[in-house]
Amino acid sequence: MASPEEQLRTMIANLPDKTGNNLDDWIKLLGASGLDKHGDLVKHLKADHGMSHGFANTVVHCYRDPSKIPSGDASAAAGGGGAPSDPVADQYAGAKADLKPIYDKLVAVVEGFGDDVELAPKKAYVSLRRSKQFGIIQPSTKTRVDVGLNMKGVAPNQRLEASGSFNAMVSHRVRLASAEEVDAELIGWLEQAYKGA
Repeated sequence: MASPEEQLRTMIANLPDKTGNNLDDWIKLLGASGLDKHGDLVKHLKADHGMSHGFANTVVHCYRDPSKIPSGDASAAAGGGGAPSDPVADQYAGAKADLKPIYDKLVAVVEGFGDDVELAPKKAYVSLRRSKQFGIIQPSTKTRVDVGLNMKGVAPNQRLEASGSFNAMVSHRVRLASAEEVDAELIGWLEQAYKGA
């Protein structure tokens, strides 16, 4: 059975692959959050960044007490174990390569909303953030990109579905099979979600 230090080393090493950022990036983000309490920091990582409880708790412990980071792991925490992978390139590799134009068009639209838009790549999707997450872009199958939107109180319709089991971090989902489906209606929903964040 792995020692607690070995388990922590594994969690730190897996951060970039599982969350899209290395430990240093997450520590910097927490430093800029203005939050102080352990529970608030964990809640912030889980609610606003889609992190699992285990990773969020590990990152907060390392942030609040850097002495918990295993010795010799500073470079590992900073992603020093070789070239980091690009989560977006990984998401649209292989059978999903034909979906990249949909992603590119969505990003161009969202970035046009304002300078405060942040794209936060995760392993399986890209989080769209302002002061908090307002949406996600996820290549769910080799023929479909799902756009998740946070629009509490908006009734679903045939195209704007309730998110259901798709992703608990969003309230609605729109399924896209081509870049042409990034139309005025979807752009309106994206902007509404952005303005509500």
